[in-house]
Amino acid sequence: MHEIYMRTAIDLAAEGVERGDGGPFGALVALDGEIVGRGWNRVVAAKDPTAHAEMLAIREAAQRLNRCHLDGADLYTTCAPCPMCLAAAHWAHIGRIFYAAREEDAAAIGFDDGEIRRQLQLSAEAQRLPRFALMRPEALAVFQLWRDSDQRRTY
Repeated sequence: MHEIYMRTAIDLAAEGVERGDGGPFGALVALDGEIVGRGWNRVVAAKDPTAHAEMLAIREAAQRLNRCHLDGADLYTTCAPCPMCLAAAHWAHIGRIFYAAREEDAAAIGFDDGEIRRQLQLSAEAQRLPRFALMRPEALAVFQLWRDSDQRRTY
């Protein structure tokens, strides 16, 4: 099944390229022998920098299964996930990731996330993107509100 799923992800990537939706990336989420989420890069079409194939496949799977955790699911993607997509897979509790092309393959065609990866290894103060703390007490009051809420659902 691994090859069938990866072929499907590759076909999704090709479809996205033919449509002009974004980069040459496709992904799917499979659970218990069934494809539960599909996606291809739609960054250009959606004008959304987060519309990566993996993000869309994870979103669709979560919506379809009506849950935010995808325990036991596998992610098939045409390229090793970028830091954002890898983080999303962790948050979604994806069980395994299968990929085709490597990071350097993507970099060779203009999709180089190496600088992002390097930045994430630096301390917050050393990173290129400045961050400023602001209104922490007010935010902590909302944290307390959530902690005390009967509506709270941890994830």
